[in-house]
Amino acid sequence: MEVVPAWVPAVGFTLLPHAGGFLGSKITKKEIPVWYESLQKPSWCPPNWVFAPVWGTLYTSMGYGSYLVWKELGGLNEKSVVPLGLYAGQLALNWAWTPVFFGAHKMGWGLVTLLLTTGMATATTASWYNINKTAAYLMVPYLAWLTMASALNYRIWKDNRNKK
Repeated sequence: MEVVPAWVPAVGFTLLPHAGGFLGSKITKKEIPVWYESLQKPSWCPPNWVFAPVWGTLYTSMGYGSYLVWKELGGLNEKSVVPLGLYAGQLALNWAWTPVFFGAHKMGWGLVTLLLTTGMATATTASWYNINKTAAYLMVPYLAWLTMASALNYRIWKDNRNKK
């Protein structure tokens, strides 16, 4: 029986969040030049080039955190259902935001999705704290970014509600 090298789960868990980000980027790239550029945005909106490296960093950080929790709890088992289930739920919500906001142009529903993501990510972080503090701390920049993204999504929705 062949044993999987120890680095394989670490790499797999770390890269997993990027899958949704990669797929979402296909939608985003198509919508930025026409639809997104036509929207009124607040003066504090980050430039477009900032989003890809920030999300890449955040996905890597949360992915590695999920690996630390998985490893600490001895894999996928009864003890890992809640902490990794919360993580999977927030990740699915995270991935859903792009098709909702950019794909369907549903800014209000995008905000709802972001707020749900933030709630699930907060619950994930809290559940990870007593398992592996480093994993929980790796989620803090993500929570900060989700807060900013929620405020930005709100302002874009509020300032563009009447736009067809």
